[in-house]
Amino acid sequence: MRARRAAVITAAPGAGKTTRVPPALGADGRVLLLQPRRVAARAIARRIADERGWTLGREVGWHVRFDRRFTAETRLLVATEGVLTARLQQDPLLSDVTTIVIDEFHERSIHADVGLTLAKQAWLARADLRLVVMSATIESARVASFLDDCPVIDVPGRLHPLDIHYAAGVAPERAIADEAPRLTGALLCFLPGAAEIRRTAERLAGALAGSVPVLPLHGSLDADEQDAAVRPSTTPRIVLATNLAETTLTVPDVTVVVDAGLHKVARYDPERAIDSLETERIAQDSADQRAGRAGRTQAGRVVRLWDARDRLRAHREPEIARVDLAPPVMDVIAWGGDPRAIAWFDPPPRDRLDGALDLLRRLGAIDEGARLTPLGEQLRALPIHPRLGRVLLAAGGSAMAARACAIVAERHFLPPRHRATTCDLLAAIEHARDLPGHVIKVAGELRDAASRILGTPSPDRVDDDVFRRAVMAGYPDRVARRRAPAGDRFVMASGTGARLSRESGVAGAEFVVAVDVTSASGPGGGPAGAAYRPGAPAAEALIRIATGIEREWIDATSRSIEHELDEASGVVRAWRVDRYDAIVLGRHSAQVDLDVAARLVADGYRRRGPSEADSQLLARLAFAGAPATFDDLVAAASAGLRRLDDVDLAHHLDPESRRALQRHAPAELKLPSGRTVRLEYRDDGRVVAATKLQHVFGLTQTPRLGPKQTPVTFELLAPNGRPVQVTADLASFWTRVYPDIRGPLQARYPKHEWK
Repeated sequence: MRARRAAVITAAPGAGKTTRVPPALGADGRVLLLQPRRVAARAIARRIADERGWTLGREVGWHVRFDRRFTAETRLLVATEGVLTARLQQDPLLSDVTTIVIDEFHERSIHADVGLTLAKQAWLARADLRLVVMSATIESARVASFLDDCPVIDVPGRLHPLDIHYAAGVAPERAIADEAPRLTGALLCFLPGAAEIRRTAERLAGALAGSVPVLPLHGSLDADEQDAAVRPSTTPRIVLATNLAETTLTVPDVTVVVDAGLHKVARYDPERAIDSLETERIAQDSADQRAGRAGRTQAGRVVRLWDARDRLRAHREPEIARVDLAPPVMDVIAWGGDPRAIAWFDPPPRDRLDGALDLLRRLGAIDEGARLTPLGEQLRALPIHPRLGRVLLAAGGSAMAARACAIVAERHFLPPRHRATTCDLLAAIEHARDLPGHVIKVAGELRDAASRILGTPSPDRVDDDVFRRAVMAGYPDRVARRRAPAGDRFVMASGTGARLSRESGVAGAEFVVAVDVTSASGPGGGPAGAAYRPGAPAAEALIRIATGIEREWIDATSRSIEHELDEASGVVRAWRVDRYDAIVLGRHSAQVDLDVAARLVADGYRRRGPSEADSQLLARLAFAGAPATFDDLVAAASAGLRRLDDVDLAHHLDPESRRALQRHAPAELKLPSGRTVRLEYRDDGRVVAATKLQHVFGLTQTPRLGPKQTPVTFELLAPNGRPVQVTADLASFWTRVYPDIRGPLQARYPKHEWK
């Protein structure tokens, strides 16, 4: 590190890189060790303090969101990845740090990617700054290339033998109960989330009858509960964990791993403009990491609850490719960079960057030049999503707003509302004592932070309307309008549909802000564990947490004159339409633009298709040597019109085409009897006249038409309208055929004259 200033370190799970490498590097100056999760940062700091005989808060400490324990003497600071970004914004060169260590980089969190991107800029600008990236499973060559081809240090390791067994379709509690009787150490079961952990624990309570303790381990637990799960024990125990225990935290003495093969990941849905937690299949590197937990100190057993023939993707997808980019984009702007030009380790999609910039503008965080506004500076100082920061500040930093923001930030599940309310969040914070301890703690931190930023003591309460307006200020793109007065279906500002969940008590509002939106089939957008399918049609969303808003609060984002063809009447009408994004707020009658109307009339006429008269006109033009297309004729005939019934293709022919028709392709033929017969121009090039035989008496020769002098084909009919003869040679007909048929016709129709 002294020679090259950067390195990539890979080592087998449990090799000790997290607790041994950073303290060793601390001999040259302060080390900032980054971890993806708060619980891991605290646990690692404690572990290093125990191993080194250091004092927490002095030689080693932690800094995570809403919690810090360090002093100016701290030589090793364990922090969550977002802390690095915040420090770089305050001090772009990170002048008080000698070495940055980004651990568990394989998890590819959005903060790790942003942190590495910005840290590299400081590393390039500061000759004495050092940078280390560590992981057990990492594409080390890519990272090393990003850091100017720095050295890759691979620490080989070997796990104890693992007996891997597949049990597709077996419920986690059943697999655990089967392993429990022969358990000698800890059984670690990986489940996708806290809700699944609670359900499995409840089912195990009956199956095991308390014979083996069952301990949960997930990020929503307080420190004591997490410590209980990772504390060494001499007796068997069962730990139900999220992927928190996959690499970040070490559960000691694990001899059996039961792996459900699922995890929850945040995924951004651009159609709904939301991030939602999706339950998905893990990648192969995650499966390997999980299995390795059972083979660290002795031979272990792994039970995978999927089919052995299933093929998992090799590596997990980086968060930067699938989550809301507004927070990291604001971080880069606050640091002084251009998110569209900075050298990202993995550049996010351009359309996603544009979407994040648009949201930040709507929140008032950046101006049209993508620079932080004064409000943006305030939002940056709050350790929550810019949306929630906007809600908090718009509500004056009040205690009630702080509690509401904490509920959303900590993903606290709200129980169904059995009574009507104007705002689900207002209903949820009525009884603060019912909220979990960690939510109350976060709310207090947010209120204090808002008070410091605003420079005034924050009130306990604000008017309900002020609160609801504040929610709208934080979610300007989540406005939704009820489709029908008594229905539960909405159209969202993005143009997609949604239903109001039964969990929400906002039953009567025409307009709402959709604070929490999930897939109709629950987190994951499909059956539990269903793989994400890019481009798959989205099910109608469910609005789980809503806030009712008033129509007069909503200003139109666009006003336009729109024309439409009423298919029933065939008439074009014009409207002035006021919209909030994709939501129609109002329509008012407007003057019709005849050019626009002509296009709509033409399109409507084309959809109907050519009438019989139109088809004959086209055939006549082709016969006369002046061919034209249906589309061209319709366009010419629709000019200046606003009614479908006024379209007349023949009336709008150009003079040359009219002359060609008159000369070569008349619509009718005048007969010697004084009558006229309609001519039919057929696709095979024939011109056919169907008329009664008596009407052609006196016509001795077949008329010829068109440039090629095509003879007219006569379909000669008896008085009853039935065909008698078809001929294109009347002269031959009169001399050869008519004498033979005249007698029978005269006998059958004696009242008619037969010459």
